[in-house]
Amino acid sequence: MAIKPKSHIEITIHSMKVFLDDGKLDIAELNFLLGLAMRDNGIDEDERRVLKNILTQAEKSPLDPSTRAHIEQVRTEYNL
Repeated sequence: MAIKPKSHIEITIHSMKVFLDDGKLDIAELNFLLGLAMRDNGIDEDERRVLKNILTQAEKSPLDPSTRAHIEQVRTEYNL
């Protein structure tokens, strides 16, 4: 039986792939990362910290208006 990494580590690994790909976070990628955090029906403090960092990094690059609006909604909804 393989040991599964803690979800915040898994989120970090997947976010690195996102930023290495094209340097931008899109809505589908953000939703995927949120899905990893929400698998256990909530976002713990480690997941929250990692997701906040990811969103901050994403906002440093140009974002289309729909992605920017989705990030703002996610920040509000999940207190990020």
